[in-house]
Amino acid sequence: MATPSFRPDGGVARFGSARHKAPMPIETLSTARSHGGTQGVYKHASTVTGTDMTFAVFVPDHAPGAKLPVLWYLSGLTCTHANVMEKGEYRAACAEHGVIFIAPDTSPRGPDSNGEAVPDDPDGAYDFGLGAGFYVDATEEPWAKHYRMRSYIEDELPSLVLRNFASADLTRQAITGHSMGGHGALTIGLRNQDRFRSVSAFSPIVAPSQCPWGEKALGGYLGDDREDWHAYDACALLDQGLRVPDLLVDQGEADNFLAEQLKTELLVEACERNGQKAEIRMQPGYDHSYYFISTFMAEHVAWHAERLKA
Repeated sequence: MATPSFRPDGGVARFGSARHKAPMPIETLSTARSHGGTQGVYKHASTVTGTDMTFAVFVPDHAPGAKLPVLWYLSGLTCTHANVMEKGEYRAACAEHGVIFIAPDTSPRGPDSNGEAVPDDPDGAYDFGLGAGFYVDATEEPWAKHYRMRSYIEDELPSLVLRNFASADLTRQAITGHSMGGHGALTIGLRNQDRFRSVSAFSPIVAPSQCPWGEKALGGYLGDDREDWHAYDACALLDQGLRVPDLLVDQGEADNFLAEQLKTELLVEACERNGQKAEIRMQPGYDHSYYFISTFMAEHVAWHAERLKA
């Protein structure tokens, strides 16, 4: 089957506390054949963010009626769906293992449903605002209206996928991501431990309450009460007793963000003291770029596929 099949049915799916009913139409922006599958880019009007949202889906060819497991990929600061789609080199591995790959955006972009601009960092910085949603549900103004990426990833987008991609088996899901998206994968995986069979990350921000990127983002979106930040801090969630079935992390030793922002050693310590099963690999010579991600992407896809099909 060369293209994803669309299924606008009338059922109700529940993801977390949200409930989304059909119809949930999507617009196909592009499709292309690649590695024995179809790479598509889609757009829809999000009720969660109040804006149009764009996401990418790769569906391997499969027998009619077959169900394929799903691997979510969350991107990092400044990125859209396009970065991993163009540079991540995941399609051959996903086609080999029969895994659907879904890559959403990193923030609302705007204009919103009223034609108004979505707020951005007042100084135009890259690490807050547009392209830097940090996978949180903001509570502070002016961010709270649109910056609701936690609910978008945990609730709305899975419901949309369920209704529009008949081959997607959402009883078998895994999640991965890079940098800010690695933070998203870790925290979403920990908060939804019954949904994801496996979690991995490339160069994740492991303790955003203890690094400049995270302090700026969590403080700006959530306010100054650091207790409110713990739901978005992987190390804090582990200390609260949350776990994932299995965890794989790759981190480049030559990453210029490692010491100040990523602090991988804090995740190692948190996993050890809390008994979290994890393989955390330091990769000599690799930096923070997609040269690094693409090198290990096929390994991550295969690792997830093994657990998704177990």
